[in-house]
Amino acid sequence: MFRNKKRKIDPDTTDTLIGEGTVFEGKIRSEAGIRVEGRIIGDIECAGDVTVGEKGVLYSNISARHVELAGTVHGNVTAQGQLTIRSSGRLYGNLTAQRLNIEAGAVFQGSSKMTGGEQPEQSAAPAEPAASEGNAAQLAQGGNQTDHVLKAW
Repeated sequence: MFRNKKRKIDPDTTDTLIGEGTVFEGKIRSEAGIRVEGRIIGDIECAGDVTVGEKGVLYSNISARHVELAGTVHGNVTAQGQLTIRSSGRLYGNLTAQRLNIEAGAVFQGSSKMTGGEQPEQSAAPAEPAASEGNAAQLAQGGNQTDHVLKAW
């Protein structure tokens, strides 16, 4: 009688918009993309892309396929693909991404970890000496971690 068809959602589409003047408090989970022009207080888990417009202000940890920041984020960002911080963007938190693009004028204050690519041999020595025990552990696991306080001019 009633068919329960589960429709597959395309992660390439944007189906959620938090508009300018809107304040959202709580956790957001989405299978498709999200665009934020307003304010969010709460974490975002997205199978698609997250775009933060110039007026967007987030107090959030973000996990998404690709992330583009033109606004301000206070929290950690994890992008399975590319993270782009536009010239008007500000990220105050740590980031993990496969690819990173920071435009001139952007602000990034935190640590970065690049994922993907080839993993070094376990017996191979790291290219740079570790500055601390934490960095040594990261390098031993095949990661690349760098502390940043960056303001691109």
